[in-house]
Amino acid sequence: MSETNSYDSWLKDGGPAALVIRELLEPVEGRDGVFFPATYAAAEDKTKFAGGYNIDVFPDEKVIGEAVAAMLRDGRLKPTIDLFPSSPNICLVDSIGSQANRIETIFARVDYAGLIPQVRITAGDKTINLLEAGHRAGDAIIRSSELSGELQAAFRHLLRGNAEPLARIAPTSLVFGVWDSRDTEAKVPRLVASTIRAFNVVRLTRSANYLVQQQVDYTKEGLVPIWESEKEKELYSKRGFLNALASASHGGVMLRPDGSIRRDATLGLSALRRLTAADEDLTEKLRRYILGLALVALTAEQETYLRQGCNLVPAEEGKSRKFEIVHASGRREPCELTHEESKKYAEAAASKFGVGNNRDVTFDKKLAEKDIKGDEDKLKGEVLSLDPAEKNLKLNVGKKNKPMEIDVTTDERTSFLKGKEESFFEEVVILGAKLDVELANGVAVKITGKK
Repeated sequence: MSETNSYDSWLKDGGPAALVIRELLEPVEGRDGVFFPATYAAAEDKTKFAGGYNIDVFPDEKVIGEAVAAMLRDGRLKPTIDLFPSSPNICLVDSIGSQANRIETIFARVDYAGLIPQVRITAGDKTINLLEAGHRAGDAIIRSSELSGELQAAFRHLLRGNAEPLARIAPTSLVFGVWDSRDTEAKVPRLVASTIRAFNVVRLTRSANYLVQQQVDYTKEGLVPIWESEKEKELYSKRGFLNALASASHGGVMLRPDGSIRRDATLGLSALRRLTAADEDLTEKLRRYILGLALVALTAEQETYLRQGCNLVPAEEGKSRKFEIVHASGRREPCELTHEESKKYAEAAASKFGVGNNRDVTFDKKLAEKDIKGDEDKLKGEVLSLDPAEKNLKLNVGKKNKPMEIDVTTDERTSFLKGKEESFFEEVVILGAKLDVELANGVAVKITGKK
């Protein structure tokens, strides 16, 4: 078998449903160490979630009694770890979104950077890699750059079942999921999903004192005015001119004797098989390419440091991980695929598909302002290229010394005019023709050429 067809059985109808990794973890201090899960803001309705650690509790009705169980069922009582400290619970340590953001950045490393186009956006004094953008290809920072038109066209192609243009710009958006929620509404589900949860924990608290007046009593020494209200006193404390006391704040969690920490990671092969391109040959190359990237992401050694106080490692080196191929029938079989093999396959598949060009682009303030206002776009430019089959075109809307290319997408609602007379795509959109284009939500609603 050649490198690129090694896993073709996974990409064809009837192939496995998913690859699944389950890995037991523990704090670097040991199984009995304290670790800090992520904290979350309170819900608008604090009775649903008061903020802090996300810990779901599952009391046993036989233990708590029918009266309390009835209150839980009808919503009069919410099960919390404080009310039911001995009940089974699940604590969210690192969410699916947070894990995706951590894993995705592997493709910016030197050894992996050649697998994808490196797109860098300069905004003010900062330059960030698209891999760092919170919403990937759907993020405002890339939508407000000179790639805006090209990316919008790629999302339009995606809506029509062609994922290849997006793979040329932002292939990890196909691996970790993307939603162009502010524009085309195109959405791709995550192929690689990873979450870290702890099962059966005890919640701890901690207290701290920030003592100022042991060194300098600012008000007594006349260095600052004496506070005149409780609100002003609180402000002094916040700014470090009075003692600040923090009592019973989040102190992390510990595992109970029956507890565990587990990372669950999946690669959805059935979802990957939904990706298509313009023809069968390109579809095959696309699926192999995205599979290669997904395998690299799935099998890569994970970052152990999640946040202050949360450094998690495999519970037992070489023995704590279970890697399986899960079939649609439910049958499971061990998977022996290594990260080195995954990377080798990804490199071969990327070579056959053809990795998109690296891009350095600039955040465009005018595009951002237009995006915020939601105004319709009006473009004037010269036709650089066209696709008669798809009825799309590329327009140069810049100046001779500074060209700027914009991809223009049409659909069945687009009207074509020669002067004021109705016409057709073939008669209006001609190489070198100067056109006026009106866009709404990224799609041309009217294209006008000279009579």
